[in-house]
Amino acid sequence: MAHTSIRQIQIFEQVARYQSHTRASEELHMTQPAVSMQMKQMEENLGVSLFDRRGKKLSLTKTGEEMSKHCSYIVQAYNDMIEYVDEVKGGKSGQLSVSVASTANTFATHILSAFSKRHPQVAISLDITNRRKILYQLDHFEPDLVIMGEPPKGLSLNSEKFMPNPLVVIAPPDHPLADSAQISPEVLAKERFVVREKGSGTREAIERHFAKLGQKCGGTLELSDNEAIKYAVAAGFGLGVVSLHTIQLELKNLLLVTLDVEGFPIERNWHLVTRSEKAMTPVARAFREFMLQEAKKYTKLVEQR
Repeated sequence: MAHTSIRQIQIFEQVARYQSHTRASEELHMTQPAVSMQMKQMEENLGVSLFDRRGKKLSLTKTGEEMSKHCSYIVQAYNDMIEYVDEVKGGKSGQLSVSVASTANTFATHILSAFSKRHPQVAISLDITNRRKILYQLDHFEPDLVIMGEPPKGLSLNSEKFMPNPLVVIAPPDHPLADSAQISPEVLAKERFVVREKGSGTREAIERHFAKLGQKCGGTLELSDNEAIKYAVAAGFGLGVVSLHTIQLELKNLLLVTLDVEGFPIERNWHLVTRSEKAMTPVARAFREFMLQEAKKYTKLVEQR
């Protein structure tokens, strides 16, 4: 009868994820030879080949790929069990992995900071990144929770709207259109724009909106970072379209203004997203509830300004 330990399953899950003994050893704080030895023992105990080894290159066999799926569920169930025990004991400890779209950085980091102060024993892993990487992470079951704009199609996801995400047109305070009312889409389309990179959820929403109005947004400067867009607009490179939630400080300090444009703001929503097949840990559930409550407060605060 084949025997394998939970530790070997945990190690295999990391090796399978990165397809690298070295990377897995770094994540597990083990030596590379120790990881290799455990994997060879696991193959011998099970009587199957889990890896194709060609020189320094490592890849999963078909059996290894199927085993990887089972091991992911086992590791998740084991982690859930440990966190449940900790929760019952009142420890409120555990790990939380959150990925945040860069455009949500401003409010998400504040809410995560407040959660961390309330739950100091929770180890938080935060990745602020672009839409392309978030889609990759969701496809590979990596984060516990994702905070993003429009969720992707084609994946088995749980998604819930938790806060409005209005997109507004921004300009430097001395822009000729700064004091204009009800600017038409035709006038706006003649202006230069600073835009996000192709594939960005914000850019896709802007292009769809302009197309619906029968216009085209002409980008003169393409940037992959929302903060860079704000600086570029303030410096006079062109107009921008950003989430209202990301410019509260700039509006307060009169570095930027929002323009009164017909058809704006573009009404969107922020979403909390998880993979349907990925069990939500107690810590992740606690953060979800905390986020939903804090989002209501944040929305009211923005509306009052």
